[in-house]
Amino acid sequence: MNLSIRDVTISNVKARVVNIKKQDIDTARLEYNKFLWRDFNMDTYFNKKILLVDDEKDIVDLIEEVLINDGFKNIIKAYNGLDAISLCKIACPDVVILDIMLPDIDGIEVCKKIREFSYCSILFLSSKNDDIDKILGLSSGGDDYITKPFSPREIAFRVKAQLRRQQYQSIVPSDSAVIKIGDITIDIEGNRVYKDRNEIELTGREYHLLSYMAQNVNKIIGKERLYEQVWGVYSSICDNTIMVHIRHIREKIEDNPSNPKILITVKGLGYKLVNRID
Repeated sequence: MNLSIRDVTISNVKARVVNIKKQDIDTARLEYNKFLWRDFNMDTYFNKKILLVDDEKDIVDLIEEVLINDGFKNIIKAYNGLDAISLCKIACPDVVILDIMLPDIDGIEVCKKIREFSYCSILFLSSKNDDIDKILGLSSGGDDYITKPFSPREIAFRVKAQLRRQQYQSIVPSDSAVIKIGDITIDIEGNRVYKDRNEIELTGREYHLLSYMAQNVNKIIGKERLYEQVWGVYSSICDNTIMVHIRHIREKIEDNPSNPKILITVKGLGYKLVNRID
C-alpha cells in the first residue's frame, strides 16, 4: 500500500487508513522529504554550521543527536551567552538554536549582540510560552520561537525550514539582475562591473568575490565564509589571499583605496560591502 505525500504532514506522519503498516508510513515520510528537498544540494545543506546554545547539557546533547541522525555534520555547542557570541564571530554559523534562560546573559541580549554582526537564522528555545515573550524574542532579531517541552524532530524540521529559506533567498533572482552600490553597478547576468558607467576589469575571482558580497550588501561576511563561497574550500587557501583580492578590488572601485568607503574591513569579524542611503 502506498501513501501519497498529501497524507503526510511535516511534523507528524499519520495514517488515514486503519491497520496501515509501519513501512508504508516510513516510505511516505521518505517520499515527502524527497519532495521537500527536491531543489537542493543535500551535501551542501548538511555541511551547514549549527550552533546549539543551552546551559542544560542534556538538552544540547539531545538536539545534537537528532541533527546528526538527520545528516547534519557541523554542530557547535555553547553553554552560556558569552561563549555563544564568541563562537558566532569565529565560526559564522548558519543557524543558531538559542535558549533564552542562560546563566550569564539572557538569550534576548545574546540575539541582539549577534545581530550586530551576523544575519544567521536564530531559533529561540524557551519555557516561556506567553505571546508577549514570543513577540519580544522575534522582535529582538529571532527568526523562530520554540517552547519547552519540545519535540526534537520538530526542531530538526524547523532548522531545515530556515536553511531552505536561506537557499531560496540565494537562488531566487531579485527583481533586478543589476545591483547598484553608490556609483558602482554590478550586472549579475552579464558578469560586468561599472564605475560611473565605465567598465572595470576584474579577474574572475575578483568578480565572484565582489558579486557575492553585493548580494549580501551591508552584511558582515567572515573570512571563512568568503573562502567557502568564492573558493569553495577553506583549509588550502593561504590566509593573506583574501586580503590581496580585497586590496585589488578596492584599487578598482574605491575613490581612495587607502581609506575605503564601500568595501570596508570590520576588525576581527570580516568584510562588508556598504551601501549607504543618505
